[in-house]
Amino acid sequence: MDHPEEGPPAKACRLSNSEPSQNEGLLLLPPPPPPGLMRLPRPPLEQRWRLKEEREVAQVHFPDTERAEWLNKTVKHMWPFICQFIEKLFRETIEPAVRGANTHLSTFSFTRVDVGQQPLRINGVKVYTENVDKRQIILDLQISFVGNCEIDLEIKRYFCRAGVQSIQIHGTMRVILEPLIGDMPLVGALSIFFLRKPLLEINWTGLTNLLDIPGLNGLSDTIILDIISNYLVLPNRITVPLVSEVQIAQLRFPIPKGVLRVHFIEAQDLQGKDTYLKGLVKGKSDPYGVIRVGNQIFQSKVIKENLSPKWNEVYEALVYEHPGQELEIELFDEDPDKDDFLGSLMIDLTEVEKERLLDEWFTLDEVPRGKLHLKLEWLTLTPHAAHLDQVLTDIRADKDQANDGLSSSLLIVYLDSARNLPSNPLGFNPGVLKKTAVQKALKSGKKINSNPNPLVQMSVGHKAQESKIRYKTNEPVWEENFTFFIHNPKRQDLEVEVKDEQHQCCLGNLKIPLSRLLTSDDMTMNQRFQLSNSGPNSTLKMKVALRVLHLEKQDRSPDHQHSAQVKRPSVSKGGRKVSVRSQVSMSPGAGDSSPAPSTPVLGGGAKSSVEDRAQPAETSPQGPRDLGRSASSLHGGTTGSPSHIFIKEPTPSIASDISLPIATQELRQRLRQLENGTTLGQSPLGQIQLTIRHSSQRNKLVVVVHACRNLIAFSEDGSDPYVRMYLLPDKRRSGRRKTHVSKKTLNPVFDQSFEFSVSLPEVQRRTLDVAVKNSGGFLSKDKGLLGKVLVALASEELAKGWTQWYDLTEDGTRPHVVT
Repeated sequence: MDHPEEGPPAKACRLSNSEPSQNEGLLLLPPPPPPGLMRLPRPPLEQRWRLKEEREVAQVHFPDTERAEWLNKTVKHMWPFICQFIEKLFRETIEPAVRGANTHLSTFSFTRVDVGQQPLRINGVKVYTENVDKRQIILDLQISFVGNCEIDLEIKRYFCRAGVQSIQIHGTMRVILEPLIGDMPLVGALSIFFLRKPLLEINWTGLTNLLDIPGLNGLSDTIILDIISNYLVLPNRITVPLVSEVQIAQLRFPIPKGVLRVHFIEAQDLQGKDTYLKGLVKGKSDPYGVIRVGNQIFQSKVIKENLSPKWNEVYEALVYEHPGQELEIELFDEDPDKDDFLGSLMIDLTEVEKERLLDEWFTLDEVPRGKLHLKLEWLTLTPHAAHLDQVLTDIRADKDQANDGLSSSLLIVYLDSARNLPSNPLGFNPGVLKKTAVQKALKSGKKINSNPNPLVQMSVGHKAQESKIRYKTNEPVWEENFTFFIHNPKRQDLEVEVKDEQHQCCLGNLKIPLSRLLTSDDMTMNQRFQLSNSGPNSTLKMKVALRVLHLEKQDRSPDHQHSAQVKRPSVSKGGRKVSVRSQVSMSPGAGDSSPAPSTPVLGGGAKSSVEDRAQPAETSPQGPRDLGRSASSLHGGTTGSPSHIFIKEPTPSIASDISLPIATQELRQRLRQLENGTTLGQSPLGQIQLTIRHSSQRNKLVVVVHACRNLIAFSEDGSDPYVRMYLLPDKRRSGRRKTHVSKKTLNPVFDQSFEFSVSLPEVQRRTLDVAVKNSGGFLSKDKGLLGKVLVALASEELAKGWTQWYDLTEDGTRPHVVT
């Protein structure tokens, strides 16, 4: 722990100071001006923290999010002792658990556990004061950890050594203090979890050797990251009791705040991503949707070759913490190699809970066009059986044509523990023991009456869930939660079976008719259940509760407008909210007016709505015309996300590098000819409109090239412009992105989206090189540069994104942002 501080290894050096760019010395384009109220900035990189720590304190931040430098100083002072606790946790808890999980891992051990000297950082704290129970305190901590830790492990049986050299994690951690009590320490327990999967990056060493071990060969580094991330996400949580009187089992039996029923109905006016003959023939798309609520993910069916698909599917998701939680929807075009992005949508569940019912058309985000029809229902969980009959009638569960996709109630099961499970399965139930297990045991001469490895399987109808395995014990403790969506509790049963994983046999079972819960107090049963086909004193302790899914109807005036919030996806999910009343259209076919691209224009007021974005940013005659065509021009243009069409050539684009100085000189000469003794305007080469943002869900930089205006003419017929992009310093052909060519126009409209596969910390050290060029014909002399802009991406607003008009210059220096 006291070794001198070292820099990260070579593989992780992208997390350290950036290397000098080949454009060093150029005046790079600054990021767009921040809005009046800045969002909390992304955490700086490890080597920048010490230099920026004092300067960050004075930065502007969200009004509802406060900086906590005193807390960071406290964590920094406590960090050596936190490291000691983590080392004990690895050696005394994790190591024995891994050894007992698999026989192949019986020689597993940690040879070194060093978390590093860089402490975890808390970038902001938000305390909720609305829609919160009076006996609890809810805090959201925006945490960031970039550590040069060294964790080495060894499996001696397979002569395998592996480890972790660095860990990076960014996310919003929720801390709940409950219940508040009248005695010291005033708080009964502490619950910690992530609302959504955090951004997690691990720099492995020897991972290939580790994944060759039997039992682990089905994994990969991405699967391991998903397992770790999902374990930290709601409904999984860490509960720490602070006083002995607190019924910790009650805290570990969380009842959801509600159920969100999503009717995924249809979409209209989607982009056509499928093209033929290298883009000469325009096709359609094969759209499908991905719906996320926390770590619950649903995927719709694929509708082949349709730009106005109709799905008519229903999904039901549990919502445990609606303050700060969103419904995220992304549409994709299914392709054999890589699915193309068709748009996204994010809706604040706090506002959905207020509205109870939303049945609207929503404009898709991050794309020029497309609308999605959703019907959202917020279902309240009520312990009153009197509401059940009406709910069953509404979903037609009392008739033969009942829809099995809709639920009338929710079953919540807390599996506590078991007692007196039999050690010898042959002694009480030999018929359920597999013959192969018996023969293997008899052949080896081993006794079968060793302690079992019990697990519990629960099922309601065709839906089944399974608990974790507890090794070598006949009195296991699980403390796990399970939930089941119930169609008709009057006719369904909960079937529970305790199994021995070691001998592949049943240790006991029981059946609980859900109708018993309808007559129980508070529709809850908390007791020890006697197991059948088991020992005489074998019991299973569970708490079982049934809650009716009730849609509360609200009386609304005829002119009522919804107030739900549509939010743009970002790493911290802290982007500005946009009201649904402006994002929703009455019907996609009724008097459509093509709005401007739906990316936020930063630099305006503190709040931005769709009405604001629909208005042209400029009052010049060409401004409204360009923006008006921007959203509808994709009907005739070749669209797509060509980031997956790579020319497999590792060498840089040498021709581009050689021709750049010549093209710049020619453009300067052309400018002097245009000037001819007169004073040119502020933008003599014209302007280009770009949308730039980083998508944390797909870990990609997304650049949308919308349009250009007032370009210079290369000939009497105008110009044949197209846009070429590089993400510097990468200037290989595989890193080049190009739009289609617009013939004979000085105001081309492209509306094409491009992607660069790069992480957020990495892209913030890069520069986007955008050049507008004239195509000309084959071997034509009219090829040349029309203008250029260099966009520095070291902006804290990159996760939210922005849409801006940029002045074109001859070499990208002296840029100007049009606000």
